[in-house]
Amino acid sequence: MRSDPIHQPDMPSHDQAEASQSIAFIGLGALGAPIARHLVKAGHRVTAYNRTAAKAEKWLASATAAGDGTAAIADSPRNAAQGADVVITCVGNDADLADVLLGPNGAMASAADGALFIDHTTVSARISRQMATECSDRGMAFVDAPVSGGQAGAEQGTLAVMCGGTEHAIKRARPVMEVYSSRIVHVGGAGAGQVTKMVNQIAIAGLMGALSEAVRFAQETRLDLDRVFEAISGGAAQSWQMDNRWATMVKDEFDFGFAIDWMRKDLGYALEEARQLGVALPVTALIDQFYGEVQAIGGSRQDTSALVRRYPQGRA
Repeated sequence: MRSDPIHQPDMPSHDQAEASQSIAFIGLGALGAPIARHLVKAGHRVTAYNRTAAKAEKWLASATAAGDGTAAIADSPRNAAQGADVVITCVGNDADLADVLLGPNGAMASAADGALFIDHTTVSARISRQMATECSDRGMAFVDAPVSGGQAGAEQGTLAVMCGGTEHAIKRARPVMEVYSSRIVHVGGAGAGQVTKMVNQIAIAGLMGALSEAVRFAQETRLDLDRVFEAISGGAAQSWQMDNRWATMVKDEFDFGFAIDWMRKDLGYALEEARQLGVALPVTALIDQFYGEVQAIGGSRQDTSALVRRYPQGRA
């Protein structure tokens, strides 16, 4: 894989050049690839790493045509982060984050003195606090910054970011995150961003469970489901899930969006945090169990709205 920067034919403007930073981006999945592309478009110097080389090459081709910055790929997190001012991670889970930051080829070993680390992975609050301590011990800064808005929000640059960390770290991270976000909220110290994301996922799980029951019930009534949606979607029952998933749930279309595998990972972190706090989450635990049933019938990679598959369909 290439480790040299791939320069664009057009040079950055004066304003862009002043704001340009050397950024390592680790994890080019459904969210990471468009986020990293926005950073190149904004004029930053981005070197990316992805575990699957083919995805990195695909991103490089798209980023090279994206805008005024420079794009490159590297063969390890350590090489991607060599001398970087900012390191952004968007990987899978706790183990992945620990590996790309602290592993034998981890990014913390090679980033610039005083580098800023921004993590967009949804992980446990425990590991976010650990990474904040690891960075602090090295004279670096860390922001746990899980996002909401999904792939569409990443593509459009309209993600909502919930951030944990020091005021100074957030102040440094904000100009970078503003490139691909429409809302950035500092909710507290290290780990607070992850706990807020847990709140987000708990709320979504409960709403999706109720919406699944509502869709199945509506189907059994043999009413015109478009008219039912029209009647209720402008009132107190309205939600993002209803607006964006009612029609596809009715049609049994689920091959898009946020996968059930990832939702169960997120709910697992929430349930574990709740156990440590001594807080009961009976609805969340039940919906997590239902998602497990959908996984068992082949729905692991389907959108979270595939929860409706768990609810039997009778005469409709």
